[in-house]
Amino acid sequence: MIVLYGSDILESANMQLEKQYLQHGSVSVYQHSLGVAYLCLVLADKLHVRVDRRALVRGALLHDYFLYDWHVRDKSHRLHGFTHAGRALQNADRDFQLGSIERDMIRKHMFPLNVTPPKYRESVILCMADKICAVWETCSEHSLSVSLSEI
Repeated sequence: MIVLYGSDILESANMQLEKQYLQHGSVSVYQHSLGVAYLCLVLADKLHVRVDRRALVRGALLHDYFLYDWHVRDKSHRLHGFTHAGRALQNADRDFQLGSIERDMIRKHMFPLNVTPPKYRESVILCMADKICAVWETCSEHSLSVSLSEI
């Protein structure tokens, strides 16, 4: 499903740049995004939640599409935790065609740190998956994702 709905995102030059940026521990932003997309699909299935799978995958892949190394001190991303969702949405909107579900997912994935609650089921699932992956990656320094060849 990830390749089916997200191959254009995964193959894009900017997404490939995410392999160079660390997200949590030793996990790259690219690996994190792939793991989050995978966990979103698993959670939707296990919780028996009807979702737009295409939007779920695409929003999850793009939720951290901020395109910088947030570990490097720079005034432009000083408040990364509060601002990166907006930057990710701006970049994703520029590079891809997004629907309302994907936009909501990207913009609101940091809830409750960003105070506006998610509007769609897909956005809620992304909030859960992102936090689960972040904790996992921070504690274990390994991504939950599998390689694309295994999907």
